[in-house]
Amino acid sequence: MVHAAEIPESATPADTLLTPEQLRDGVTSSAFAYRGYNVTNLGRTPELMDIPAYRPILEKYLVRAANICSDVKGRKVDLISRIDAREETTLATYDEAVSMIVAVEVAHVEILREHFGVDISNAKVAYGFSLGEISALVASGVIELEDALRIPIAMSDDCVDLANDVTLGVLFSRRGELSDKKVSKLCQEINAEGKGVIGVSAWLAPNSCLVIAQRETLDKLQKRKSELSDERVYVRRNDNKWPPLHTPIVWQRAIPNRSQHLMHTMPTKFDSPTPPIFSMVTGAISYDGENIRDTIGDWVDHPQQLWKAVDYTLSEGIDLLVHIGPQPNIIPATFERLAANVASQTKGSVGMRALSGIANRPWLGALLPRRASLLRATKVTHLKVEDWLLENVPAT
Repeated sequence: MVHAAEIPESATPADTLLTPEQLRDGVTSSAFAYRGYNVTNLGRTPELMDIPAYRPILEKYLVRAANICSDVKGRKVDLISRIDAREETTLATYDEAVSMIVAVEVAHVEILREHFGVDISNAKVAYGFSLGEISALVASGVIELEDALRIPIAMSDDCVDLANDVTLGVLFSRRGELSDKKVSKLCQEINAEGKGVIGVSAWLAPNSCLVIAQRETLDKLQKRKSELSDERVYVRRNDNKWPPLHTPIVWQRAIPNRSQHLMHTMPTKFDSPTPPIFSMVTGAISYDGENIRDTIGDWVDHPQQLWKAVDYTLSEGIDLLVHIGPQPNIIPATFERLAANVASQTKGSVGMRALSGIANRPWLGALLPRRASLLRATKVTHLKVEDWLLENVPAT
């Protein structure tokens, strides 16, 4: 449900000008990637709402999402008016942001199917960062939109309250890998002091992760970061406020237990999703039709395994990555950074001579000989659906 946070020194891939026919033909070797919550969530949705062919589908899902948000929160929520007015969400309207993101992502999928014949069930895999995993489950048909949204909306006030005294940081090394065990141990030692909780929220790469820290715990991590690696380690702060999901901080309001309790009566289809969903909770394709509640329950406080999703994408020979949702950033940015690093390290060559000369990024150099699939990072085609839809408006 959280953090499409900026990655240090990152950029996003340029949109690819695929024709509708090329997109349909490429689906079988594609992955669909759904974005999560961010400080900005409108993206180009207002522009899509101005297209007569798209507006009815967007309105259908936005009305359904607004109705469930209104029902749970006991106040009138009008997502369509917000979008038409180009009124961005804030942390104070986190519940509306959650509702809008999932609604728009599911609408993107239906627009692709209805107007362009692109059926995501034919894709090789789907995954989502944070809230995006919930959207992927809805788009696959195993959970209805209303049922998927009810629980995160019910927990939204507590998530916002917890966000008020936390700081998001990026912990990274430009040269060496970070040990997840060492990072976890250091966070637990800081937590044991009883002056706030810090935890990893997402693993972005072998050398970087997102951490969310209460009060002064990020300062303590900053002071002790040299314990994590023989190489130099950095901590970069993010000034925005983020609900601290995917960390133990949510235990303070019993959010995992309360969510799991509500899941007992959450209707689902007892089928494996199509396409298969790679879970960033487990770091694998785990949904089998019987473990949806268990996996989503862990989703609340377990770190997001973004790097494992990247590795899976490249190792499975996926050629096309379709980015669903408004203004997707963290997933395309992660791939772009990796592609730039690979291109720099190999200087355009995949020969052993190039690999043997790696010096500036030893963490990548250590991986490349073992995981040659990472070299494919420069070859994956990226497509942002909201931009593509505006470039391919159906004739009226």
